[in-house]
Amino acid sequence: MLCVFGLINSSAVFESYFAAHQLAEYSPSQRGWVFSLNLFCVFFLGLQVGPVYDRFGPRVPVALGSILVVGSLFLLGFCTTYCQIVLAYAFLGGSGGALLLSPSYGCIAHFFNVRRGLATGIATTAGGVGGVVFPLVLKRLLPALGFQWATRIMGVILLVVTMPANLCLRSRLPPRTKEPLRTVVPDFGILRDHRYALASMATFFMEWGLFIPVTFIVSFAASHGQDPTSSYILLSTMNAGSVAGRCLPGLAADSMGPFNVIILTVALCTGSTLGLWLLAGCSRAMLIAFAVVFGFASGSNLGLGPVCLGQLCDVRDYGRFLATANFVASFGSLTSVPIGGALLGMGGGVRGEDGSDELGWTALILFSGCSYALALVCYVSARVLAVGWGLRTKF
Repeated sequence: MLCVFGLINSSAVFESYFAAHQLAEYSPSQRGWVFSLNLFCVFFLGLQVGPVYDRFGPRVPVALGSILVVGSLFLLGFCTTYCQIVLAYAFLGGSGGALLLSPSYGCIAHFFNVRRGLATGIATTAGGVGGVVFPLVLKRLLPALGFQWATRIMGVILLVVTMPANLCLRSRLPPRTKEPLRTVVPDFGILRDHRYALASMATFFMEWGLFIPVTFIVSFAASHGQDPTSSYILLSTMNAGSVAGRCLPGLAADSMGPFNVIILTVALCTGSTLGLWLLAGCSRAMLIAFAVVFGFASGSNLGLGPVCLGQLCDVRDYGRFLATANFVASFGSLTSVPIGGALLGMGGGVRGEDGSDELGWTALILFSGCSYALALVCYVSARVLAVGWGLRTKF
């Protein structure tokens, strides 16, 4: 999870660098497809990694995923064209991320039942740690050594990080090697359950909102008068907040109920995006406040979503329900960044006092905030259909 979520949480660094160098002639929306395709591969292909994990255990997919992720960074250093970057970063890196991520969640599910929310939260804090460290490493390496050597050194770092995963990850149950290899096919019939349909759409809208700040915060800060060092530190601050945001809500979910907790955190994401980021402009203090609050609130987005789905189905049907929800949500991660980039590019030349495209940034931030607001409505509606309006009901 350190490798996968660490790179995802560092995507703003790559977006800012590509915008100034290899992909400078491309629109923000076109650059956005690089990162959205990476996310889509991680979450969509991850559906099919589950059966591989069930049959062979974690060792085979984790070893292959390690090779692909490390190889993608080594190859990325040689990429100079749009297609090359898409193939190396999006498809190769995303496929490797899918092979690493699904077994990580699977191993947790094998060993934890009652405290699964806390265990998942603790494990996913690694993504926040990677999101703190990787941008700071790249900030030092890119100007000093250039893009090629920076990505090579990052590849070596990930090679070292994946070694403990290959040695330590194991499943509690023996691999089912004698069973035929199955595929996970989404079952859209279960969307007739309005509670589940609403929870699935909530995940979709949540991913629409989440990956906008994660991808564009560095470019936003740079375009509003922040120096490169402050812009990179802002991303690390956001990811530092997500470390606590991944662990503490998971702990609270075990006692308060996952739906209750995720409703609170999504409401905080909505408020921080529309109340802090939208109004921040060139204010460094407001940007830091947004980074801390949003980082904490969004830390639980990807971890608690699957736990909430487990509240709506029998444990024997969990794989089918999760596969269908992830299928729906993966298109949120696929389209989020390109839509945000298109909104940023349609600013129409309306400039702020600092020369930034103020109208485009406003549209992008409103898209993220409104997406979170829709996710909040869906989660609240699903909870009301399941247990009613009782505020003290654990669910």
